[in-house]
Amino acid sequence: MEEKSVFSVSKRQSFILLCLATLAVLFVKKSFIENETAAFEFMADQPEGSILYVRSALQYISIPLIYAWKFTALGFVVWVGCFLFGYRVTYAQCWGIVLTAEYIFLVPEIIKIAWFMTIDTDPNYFDIQAFYPLSAMNLTDYESLPKRFAYPLKALSLFEIIYMVMVMAGIRHFSRKGWKPAFIIVSAFYVPVFLLWLVFYIIVYG
Repeated sequence: MEEKSVFSVSKRQSFILLCLATLAVLFVKKSFIENETAAFEFMADQPEGSILYVRSALQYISIPLIYAWKFTALGFVVWVGCFLFGYRVTYAQCWGIVLTAEYIFLVPEIIKIAWFMTIDTDPNYFDIQAFYPLSAMNLTDYESLPKRFAYPLKALSLFEIIYMVMVMAGIRHFSRKGWKPAFIIVSAFYVPVFLLWLVFYIIVYG
């Protein structure tokens, strides 16, 4: 009998809930923080302002598509690692693992909303874009930072580490092995792909 855990929840229900939660967080962040800045209000009044609203609409619509692509790719990476180690973990289970782990990335967005609604209540647009709690971005002067490094520095965060631990927990749950094999799989397969993605982003953006 399979041990009960968060990884046992229906993938369809979990995916829908994640999309709705992300949609809600994005709506609050845009409506009550980003759209209230002077920079946004100025740009919105320009002839090109309609582009901002189209861009926002596309962000909302693309949420399930982006998640589906991300989980398909990362689920495959995790599955390959499990397969090569001889663990009987299915691709569907690996897809569910990265789906469940993704919830951790809602936390920094919620912290961001709380920060700018209660502490720094008069930020500029660039302060908002650069803010990412417990990330390498906090160790830099973002105003002088080349834009291509912004996303990679925000991605290198404590929440990414927690995400990896959750993926390990999922592998451990389905493989019924210990933490060490799960750690090796994530370190040998997920981490290199994650770092290569950041390098690719920097090269392409540059």
